Amino acid sequence: MIAMQPKVSTGKGKSREEQIGEMAKFLQDRTPEVFDLEKVSKKYPTAYEESMNTVLFQECVRYNGLLAEMKVSLAKVQKALVGELVMSQDLEKMSTSIYDNQVPIMWCQGGEGKGFLSLKPLASWIQDCNDRIKFLTDWFDNGTPISFWISGFFFPQAFFTGTQ
Repeated sequence: MIAMQPKVSTGKGKSREEQIGEMAKFLQDRTPEVFDLEKVSKKYPTAYEESMNTVLFQECVRYNGLLAEMKVSLAKVQKALVGELVMSQDLEKMSTSIYDNQVPIMWCQGGEGKGFLSLKPLASWIQDCNDRIKFLTDWFDNGTPISFWISGFFFPQAFFTGTQ
């Protein structure tokens, strides 16, 4: 049914492209910066005695891939909407996903994307993503936590292996 919705709007409201552009800008502004992996590896060096350092570093690497993809693709879709860039098929799919409040396939794990597994709509997904990044940022800033948010890990199996 979503695919059958009209792609143009009538009346005095914002056009579909304006709505997508605003949402893409909102998402881009809410997307955190990538982790400085050099700082992470210096503050938490990989060592056999402290396996959680490896878990933190690996999580930062995985989230960096996602965050970098988000920043680039959101900028591209905004440029394509105003005609500064050719609207490719991938960007068209992404803009449709944003309009439909769905996570773009290029961000999703299991597709060609780099993201974590989730069934949430886009608005909830971006909040979840930011909460996950905050968890890792707090870990980096304040030291290894006394309790861990298991579902906040990109790859929880690495955490379980590290605890063993």
